[in-house]
Amino acid sequence: MAEPLFVQIKPDGLRFECLPGETVLRAAERQALRALPIGCRGGGCGVCRIRVLRGDVITGRMSRAHISEADLANGVALACRTIPQESLEIEVLGRIERFRAVPGQIAPPAHPDPMQ
Repeated sequence: MAEPLFVQIKPDGLRFECLPGETVLRAAERQALRALPIGCRGGGCGVCRIRVLRGDVITGRMSRAHISEADLANGVALACRTIPQESLEIEVLGRIERFRAVPGQIAPPAHPDPMQ
């Protein structure tokens, strides 16, 4: 059995285990950590952007609207599509923009109505 890999988030130092073949985002979710922002989980929204500071990874398909070739060359990827090949140090770049209420404005629905 392969030895566990670990992901450490800089600068706060949070460290969690990542199973072989598991994405960084899935590992954090499996351990109920709220260390990374979560969006579509499919490489299309760009919410879970990270920078790999140290360690080797394999990345899956990601939206070029959010991750360019230059980003990849600079270690920037999406956590939902990043599979560590060894223990990593990462920096979290992505974030979810929270809805900010403006007086008199109606909040958007949590789940859009698919029938509209």
